[in-house]
Amino acid sequence: MPRSSKPSRKRAAPRPPRATPNTSDRLELMQTFLRIVDAGSLSSAAAQLGTTQPTVSRRLQALERSLGLRLLQRSTHAMKLTEDGARCYERAKELVASWELLEADLRGASDDPEGTLRVVVPHAFGQQLLVEPLTEYLNRHARVSVEWLLHDRQVDFIADGIDCAIQVGVVHDPSVVAVRVAEVPRLVVAAPSLLAGHPTPTHPDELARLPWLALRTFYRNELSLTHEATGEVRRIVFQPRLSTDSLYAVRSAAVKGLGVCVGSAWVFREEIARGRLRHLAPGWRVAPLPVSVVYPSARFHPARLRKFVALMRETIPAALSVVTQPD
Repeated sequence: MPRSSKPSRKRAAPRPPRATPNTSDRLELMQTFLRIVDAGSLSSAAAQLGTTQPTVSRRLQALERSLGLRLLQRSTHAMKLTEDGARCYERAKELVASWELLEADLRGASDDPEGTLRVVVPHAFGQQLLVEPLTEYLNRHARVSVEWLLHDRQVDFIADGIDCAIQVGVVHDPSVVAVRVAEVPRLVVAAPSLLAGHPTPTHPDELARLPWLALRTFYRNELSLTHEATGEVRRIVFQPRLSTDSLYAVRSAAVKGLGVCVGSAWVFREEIARGRLRHLAPGWRVAPLPVSVVYPSARFHPARLRKFVALMRETIPAALSVVTQPD
């Protein structure tokens, strides 16, 4: 009898090597990825790029395949960067900016800003004080457009696709570049009606006995004042009747006579001139607040950002000096 033999196993065909985009394709994929993150959705990115959503989706998938990483978590109603995606966004932004800088330098146009600059500014500053510097920036650079976003919360540059922010107060984040451009003087004020005909308080101890309003972004239930002449420091503690994160709201509440408050001198200037508010304890000073232009640390920054920072350093101090000088 012939010997039996085991059926031979067929060797699996080797998998074709994963297609790797060439350098120029990779750059385009990274640019698309950056646009998706900055725009907040595939459809918005497609509209900005002048293409279709399926094309944008295919480019994202191609980049994820080439890197072997998941960059975005997507659902029906939301899109969020993965941890790898956040790292990729930072490095891709730096890489694309470096490439754009190289192209601009070779063309002799590295100092000619263009594109869109996304800026976050505090509500009060962004609505009033900084409109003039913004106008000057746009008049100087006709090829730049600006998204002027007003809010007072902490900025997430990566998640929100923000180029820079103007921040009032101390910058604590060591991972960002903070260029201090000015200081904002602050005053203690109240409406005449709150004083009920009594003389204007001249000492912090008198202030502590009055009802207070809190601008919770910068103070909540205590403050320190420094005597201008002697340098003496006095701390006052209070329980505010009203707390808010809006400088305009605290000013309005003060004008209504609800309490004493502290805020930027430029916001109170007109109300003091009209007699609707009084400057209290004028010989004592509340520490001024620093104003900084803040942006992510990177090896290269586009000309539109560099020019914006330079102009803010020039114009914000001038704008503050105009609105805080006495009439």
